[in-house]
Amino acid sequence: MTDTLEPTLHLTPLNDRHVALGARMIDFAGWLMPVQYAGILDEHRAVRERAGLFDLSHMGELFLEGPEAGAALAYALVTNPPALADGRAHYSMIVAPDGGIIDDLIVYRLAADRFLVVANASNARTVSDALAERITGFKAVLDDRSLATALVAIQGPQSVDIVRPLTDVDLDALRYYAIAEGTVAGISALVARTGYTGEDGFEVFVDTDRAVELWDTLMAAGSGAGLAPIGLGARDTLRLEAGMPLYGNELDLTTNPYEANLGRVVKLDKPGDFIGRAALEKVARDGVARRLVGLVMRGRGIARHGYPVVAGARPTGIVTSGTHSPSLGEAIAMAYVATADAEPGTMVDVEIRGQRVPAEVVALPFYQRPR
Repeated sequence: MTDTLEPTLHLTPLNDRHVALGARMIDFAGWLMPVQYAGILDEHRAVRERAGLFDLSHMGELFLEGPEAGAALAYALVTNPPALADGRAHYSMIVAPDGGIIDDLIVYRLAADRFLVVANASNARTVSDALAERITGFKAVLDDRSLATALVAIQGPQSVDIVRPLTDVDLDALRYYAIAEGTVAGISALVARTGYTGEDGFEVFVDTDRAVELWDTLMAAGSGAGLAPIGLGARDTLRLEAGMPLYGNELDLTTNPYEANLGRVVKLDKPGDFIGRAALEKVARDGVARRLVGLVMRGRGIARHGYPVVAGARPTGIVTSGTHSPSLGEAIAMAYVATADAEPGTMVDVEIRGQRVPAEVVALPFYQRPR
């Protein structure tokens, strides 16, 4: 007889900081992560109104280098990374041969022959293995530095003013979806103007042994501006308001990019073949039977993941994510519905604990930051 051992959770290098701040910790994708500190509502508002600091060290960081690194990624992914200028990034996906989404990614071009692919924590190993297999035959080397890299994000309207005195990166010249090498708080870092909140801000990549120093310096620098630590709970409400998909909810192997209204990322006009091309060409040609839409509840109740959506007497789809929006003051959701019911203004019902609650289909995103 043998004992069954529970799998050990990964700890980020900032785990002690989260515990000291009183965070409620949960298992997320095999990592022990903070879900909230002061509370989801307060943390959400901090990011929308001031600034918030996130530990994203559970994400996957995959570096690809070599004379054919760009060509290898063009074959492995649906986008065309060789078209990126040095220092720029784009949103991408890796799909199965049938077009199902393995993961959504951000691809950064660090130099002519060097790229960084950032994968979701739940899929980091899967993406790493798939890339290793797909780049076979190309003059490119994959370096999975996920466990050696820490990622801290600062998001919100005050984030530029907090980071500016701490970095030698020209933040005014750093455009949205751009990345630069430099220092933050004297620490060698990659600084990207990206995020998952709908707000302006930065994602800062450093070696794991410098993460605590970076976190402490940012927290101290932002104290006068109301910078707050933010957990996964508020990260989810923020991204939902911004209409950003979450893998495992809006995206999975049963979903293709066109259904998710992300067909724009599929570059069918790029040269050469790529995995999933034939299947996605067929979808682009034939259309889809369902689409991802936004819903605003017009009756009382919150639509949650998995709740059925009906149109009249017939089922039309299913809710993928839902919450009460702190910014908008109403209940919102994303759902897949039949294409015939996907037009903004269409009225449907969400089944909530046996009751049908009316909801209106709306265009995404729900929230856009003031420019």
